[in-house]
Amino acid sequence: MRTKTLVLTAVLSAAGIASSLAQAVYSINVVGYVNYPAKAPFSMIANPLNNTAGNNLNNILPSVPIGTTIYTWNGTAFVSSVFFGTWAPDLTLAPGEGAFINLAADTTLTWVGEVMQGGPGTPSPTLSNPIPTGFSIKSSQVPQSLKLENSPTNTADPGLGFPAALGDTIYFYRGGTYVSSVYFGTFAPAAIPAIGEAFWVNTGAAKSWTRNFNANQ
Repeated sequence: MRTKTLVLTAVLSAAGIASSLAQAVYSINVVGYVNYPAKAPFSMIANPLNNTAGNNLNNILPSVPIGTTIYTWNGTAFVSSVFFGTWAPDLTLAPGEGAFINLAADTTLTWVGEVMQGGPGTPSPTLSNPIPTGFSIKSSQVPQSLKLENSPTNTADPGLGFPAALGDTIYFYRGGTYVSSVYFGTFAPAAIPAIGEAFWVNTGAAKSWTRNFNANQ
């Protein structure tokens, strides 16, 4: 209960979520960028592309306003990194993870890298994103804006394949307030993260968010 209170009373905000994805195909790799207009003072963000040089902050966000701060969540507390020409400490923010960003003014963040792929038709195994018990900040490993869960009865109704269990709750932070969505067969209201948007997950049991994704099919 103490952790839940800490998470839900954090004074953080995100508004005006939008993003764009430009792609170029080289062999089986999809390489491109995502522009994400992060709102001041706080936004909840995710790295939607895998940076082959490494997904540490100095690689993925090398140029942001001085004093910008990133907050990641380690399961019990926030860990912060501040930008003063370089990030210190140089935290990692890989696809599938998430963080809060604190900005002095609205700023467009540009992410550059490859679309994560895995499973049949790719050289990589099925994508896997571990979801621990309790609260965590997560995002889609694939840059798509779809509902979180797949339809249990309609394979033509795609989703992001989140392994939802009854009572699982998603918390988006939008427009200066939390917006929650609870799973009872489907998420209600619909849980649809934007490309580059992270969210809180609260679940009663640890699990793995797996996905087969081939961008060339």
